[in-house]
Amino acid sequence: MPEYGIIFNIQRYTIHDGPGIRTELFFKGCPLQCRWCGNPESHKVVQQPGIYPIKCIGEDKCGCCTDVCEQSGSLIFHDHKLLAIDRQRCTNCMKCAEVCPADAIKLWGRRVSVEEAMETVRKDVSYYNSSGGGVTCSGGEPLTQLPFLQELLKTCRQEGIHTCVETTLCADWNSIEKIVSDTDLFITDLKHMDAAVHKQYTGLSNDRILDNMQRLAELEKPLIVRIPVIPGVNDTKENMEKSADFILGKLKNQVEELQLLEFMRLGEEKYKSLDLTYPMEGLEFDRDAFTLKIKDFAEYFQSRGISCKIGTTTKEGKGNDKEQAYRHRGI
Repeated sequence: MPEYGIIFNIQRYTIHDGPGIRTELFFKGCPLQCRWCGNPESHKVVQQPGIYPIKCIGEDKCGCCTDVCEQSGSLIFHDHKLLAIDRQRCTNCMKCAEVCPADAIKLWGRRVSVEEAMETVRKDVSYYNSSGGGVTCSGGEPLTQLPFLQELLKTCRQEGIHTCVETTLCADWNSIEKIVSDTDLFITDLKHMDAAVHKQYTGLSNDRILDNMQRLAELEKPLIVRIPVIPGVNDTKENMEKSADFILGKLKNQVEELQLLEFMRLGEEKYKSLDLTYPMEGLEFDRDAFTLKIKDFAEYFQSRGISCKIGTTTKEGKGNDKEQAYRHRGI
């Protein structure tokens, strides 16, 4: 029986999540609820409609969505324009998104088989071969759809395609262990070293995450660690010192690279489309001072013998790291 997954994007020619030119699949579903997350559409492992009122042609001029809606009253209009959706009534059948001619209703998530995903992946094999690239499974959290992830990684490996999994590592080790042999590179985050603060801002403690990170280091699996630097959350010297202690002590510095990702205010429109409040809406800070602080952090890690860079980097060079960083899981 073929495995299926629900993804919210497949991005080709990316150079930010692993070496070389890559095809990146973004999985829906995540156990964490990071307050700074720029991808709210990734939180749930279900298809969801995103509403963009400004694009609506008008129920009186179009009406395609109401014609196919399975639950009368789910679509909420004001002056004939689609304003919102009653998510208690909506069954997520997604028929409205399929027929909307103006993209006022966006389909967040689509169901794909491993073979359908591989059809896209195989188109760029020549680029992988010439650049040392491959496939990256990101999210959300790929481990929330373990059977699909396992089969996809296994198929890539059988076809000689480099595999990378970008993960929170917030999962049972038994689940992670099932993909270790078919994963060439892991990318993960150190969001905060204090378990209580980590829980305050992400919904869960970091105990399991840190333990799984140590297990990967003990197996000497290639590992890139990222710190999403968030103003007022983890941007303290104390937290960076503890992060360095953990990398050098518990991980034995078995990290290919530490990447510092600067917080960017992106993703707010996605929250609105899902009728959610952007958690960082009231955040105010001095951008120039914050950028300088991150540079100081990078120099500190380097001074302790940890390979550290600001933003995401690849063998092909740098892209627009500030904006690209926000695409990553948990940012």
